[in-house]
Amino acid sequence: MPEFNTIAIILLIALLLLWNLDFLATLLNLGSLKPELPRELADVYNPEKYARSQEYARANSRFGIISSIASLTILLTFWFCGGFAWLDQWSRSLGLTDVPTGLVYVFALLLGNYLLNLPFTVYDTFVLEERFGFNKTTRRTFILDQVKSIILTALIGAPLLAGILLIFHQVPLAWFWAWLAFSAFMLAITYLAPSLIMPLFNKFQPMEDGELKDAIYRMAEECDFPLTEITVMDGSKRSAKSNAFFMGFGKNKKIALYDTLVENHSTEELVGVLAHEIGHFKHRHIIQRIALSILQFAVLFYLLGQIINPESVFAQQLFLAFGIPIENISAHAGLIFFSILLSPVSRLLGILLNAWSRKHEFEADAYAAGAQKTPEHLIAALKKLSADNLSNLTPHQLRVILDYSHPPVLTRIEALRKAPLESVT
Repeated sequence: MPEFNTIAIILLIALLLLWNLDFLATLLNLGSLKPELPRELADVYNPEKYARSQEYARANSRFGIISSIASLTILLTFWFCGGFAWLDQWSRSLGLTDVPTGLVYVFALLLGNYLLNLPFTVYDTFVLEERFGFNKTTRRTFILDQVKSIILTALIGAPLLAGILLIFHQVPLAWFWAWLAFSAFMLAITYLAPSLIMPLFNKFQPMEDGELKDAIYRMAEECDFPLTEITVMDGSKRSAKSNAFFMGFGKNKKIALYDTLVENHSTEELVGVLAHEIGHFKHRHIIQRIALSILQFAVLFYLLGQIINPESVFAQQLFLAFGIPIENISAHAGLIFFSILLSPVSRLLGILLNAWSRKHEFEADAYAAGAQKTPEHLIAALKKLSADNLSNLTPHQLRVILDYSHPPVLTRIEALRKAPLESVT
């Protein structure tokens, strides 16, 4: 059974405090919902739609509270009942070598977590999103998505995990080589996903010739942006919500627009969305985020190396806290325990990363305003996106600090109106 030592107590307190912080943010967020429609959004919201957006926020909050209680309860029950130790013993009893044993252990936990979360995913898709008119996913599409995701996890995740476990079992300075291997893998996936993985779930059709395509290429040329392809993605296959994103590196950049975005916005608004995305590249936000991620991986793998060191007192206490004896300290169990141990720290570090991301969004917005010589087109796009997605117009500041990678729409609009309309290149 797990040993209730100092590390176990600290981790338990951290998990409970983290849950209570999220719960407090949710309550404050609900309290910040205001019955008066902000004047700025009166041209895209009517009173009925505004009331519906608030009900959507309430429904999501209730669902978030219930799902978080369930997740925490499952984790603590499995932990205190010795589930992690029992699974480790069962995996070892199969008589496999170290790497296959680790694969069995990790994927058994992943499968269990997937099955326990599946009812919440089904409810979110077919009840909550359906209730507010967002869900367009058929049962067939949902099942195919789940099957494809499981297969991809096995085909891509298993070799990656096997390689990392092999490195930690057999290679000196393992954390360093595991970091290099993982970083190279993530960069490759980032580059290959748009052409190899995403088409397995969505169709990407080249944009038809016309005013919109010409306007987008014209803006890209004015901004000296090497846009090579514009595609339209069948986002309406799953949701009525809209989005757009860039793909590719170097001089081979592509943009994908949701079909719902194309249908609901004017040419000037869509060009404004494009200019915003170009702003991210011009300010080197993407490169900065990739560099930071690689640096984070280095720190994480170094810490993981310390946690699975059998001679480390901390490692010994950590494994005992989860019911595993010192002689069975392993890379596969350490990987799981490390992810649990890191979750409260990651949540707090996320506050800084979200603040950094919001700063990037302001910079990209300002770039778009300068590129179009007016902020009004992007403002109009943001308003429509907010209305179409039933966004919370008045989120509490604590919720923004904890979770918002983008500033609230009213804050963005206010900043856009103050942005200097400088020439951009």
